[in-house]
Amino acid sequence: MDAEELYQHRIASRFAAFDQDGSGYVSREDFTSAAGRLLEEFGTSFRSDKGQALAAGAEAFWQGLAGMADVDGDQRVTRGEFVGAAVKRLRDNPDRFAEIARPFVSAVLAVAGGDGDGKAGTAEVERALRVLGVEAHTAALAAQSLDLDRSGLVDEEEAVTAFARYFMTQEP
Repeated sequence: MDAEELYQHRIASRFAAFDQDGSGYVSREDFTSAAGRLLEEFGTSFRSDKGQALAAGAEAFWQGLAGMADVDGDQRVTRGEFVGAAVKRLRDNPDRFAEIARPFVSAVLAVAGGDGDGKAGTAEVERALRVLGVEAHTAALAAQSLDLDRSGLVDEEEAVTAFARYFMTQEP
């Protein structure tokens, strides 16, 4: 397998992180159900400011992804669309992925962190990742690796940068 094929394979494997219900495609419902599970896990009301920010962040993330990848306009992003359309556009402009993810990531940190400083503890980030379907051991490793300054907290920049790098870098 050449480098391009490896890259395509890696990105295709990331598709499952978005396909929350395992339907074989990503839709608005994947984002709204993920937000709902996070709100439930952290005991946050949908009607609260944090709940509304998370719902808006999920919608913005969906709209950004669909805008780049939903080639046929059916409000579903298939694995092929994700790999073909989104990856090309995002590889040409990797900062775009961080831009569309930022409102959601920021809102997740606010819900998980609880105190309104835009940061969440590594334990809370691990918990949020597990709610989003990440296996427990992987969630623990990821949460620790997001704490770049070893403060015990994950801030928005650390999280957004790592999230974009996870999805868009070419390394296996």
